[in-house]
Amino acid sequence: SDAIVSAFLSPSQPKNGLVWGAGPAFLVPTATDELLGTKKFGVGPTALVLKQTNGFTFGALANQIWSFAGDAERADVNQLFLQPFFVYNWKSGAGIGVNGEITQNWNASATAAFINPSVSAVTKLGKQIVSLAVGPRIQVAAFDGNKAEFGVRAALTFVFQNKS
Repeated sequence: SDAIVSAFLSPSQPKNGLVWGAGPAFLVPTATDELLGTKKFGVGPTALVLKQTNGFTFGALANQIWSFAGDAERADVNQLFLQPFFVYNWKSGAGIGVNGEITQNWNASATAAFINPSVSAVTKLGKQIVSLAVGPRIQVAAFDGNKAEFGVRAALTFVFQNKS
């Protein structure tokens, strides 16, 4: 499918456990099958806010993308993505959580939404700290009523630490 590449500017230190960031999000048409991609380049704002306290992490990620170039025969992109999340992590690095994924296609007046419960762990691959997560992907709303019967969501996140 296509790639969404985001960059965030944020304060170097959390304040009262609150972390936030904002910046640009770019839509890059990387899909190898035309059914899985837009064939459009796009850009828009993205923002993240989260709070960490007593093993809990909760917050939301959002972006809005508008296409500006690409295949003129394909539909323009004008979509909002919202991802609220709630996770509890034990000191061992194991965790349990849930997130939502809501995509609103403004041009088609259509919404797709998923609920993703997960189990996770923070560990190392060599010297690199990573977070691994897996769980079912439950679709609660779909474009044109095309709901998936079953899905699995897996994530690999590289964790970088500021050593200053």
